[in-house]
Amino acid sequence: MTIVLIAVVLYLTAAGLLVSAVRRNRGRSARLWLLPANFAVLLHGAAHFVAWRTAGGADLHFFAALSLVGLGMSVLTAIVGASGRMAALGVVVFPLSALMLAGYQIYGHVQHPEPLDWRLQLHAWMALLAYATLAVAALFALMLWMQERALRRREFHGWLRALPPLVELESLLFRTIAVGFVLLTGTLLSGVLFVENLFAQHLVHKTVLSVLSWLAFGGLLLGRWRYGWRGVVAVRWTLAAMALLILAFFGSKFVLELVLRRQ
Repeated sequence: MTIVLIAVVLYLTAAGLLVSAVRRNRGRSARLWLLPANFAVLLHGAAHFVAWRTAGGADLHFFAALSLVGLGMSVLTAIVGASGRMAALGVVVFPLSALMLAGYQIYGHVQHPEPLDWRLQLHAWMALLAYATLAVAALFALMLWMQERALRRREFHGWLRALPPLVELESLLFRTIAVGFVLLTGTLLSGVLFVENLFAQHLVHKTVLSVLSWLAFGGLLLGRWRYGWRGVVAVRWTLAAMALLILAFFGSKFVLELVLRRQ
């Protein structure tokens, strides 16, 4: 519990420092937030490690998986922000990660998690990393939409200075989607290879929605390469594909584990 509380405080501290930097028009140059953010990430991972050692296995149920996605998003945010690009992303990601970690601490622990062999663990970890990467891409898409909307209306808010130029943000969006698409492809392939009954009753909706999301992300990348899709079109495709992915994984987990009480 102490580890979790410290991590939550550090996450919120990092977000607060970023907000302060944005207000002072230093969103792309200030680095003070990196120290609490990095410690928060380390403690976030340590909290899961300690819980798994206590339970005797990796817990990948709803709140645990949600917290791990938050951890992955925070790691990506720290990496991207440390390079001087999109540090303002942490204003959204770090409070979300703090909330997810707190939810895991309060509601998410499973006393005796079901053991998974290395193949299913590989599939699960790849899936979580894909969701974290594509969730960051969805946040990039929202920021791109907000930036384009503000520029069209000639509303030059202070937070715009914390974002990279429009072209650079768009390029970062598609690079993130490309990485997430590769990870999602690996997730689906490992599912086909390692999951014994991929189309079992409780996996049908998850499988179909995941494939639809994969097709949507792939269609967006193809449209970008072939037709030069950008702007609002890219934002809509990204958010629609991410919505399908959220329904596929966390929607199915929510219904099975929290509504139907199945593990």
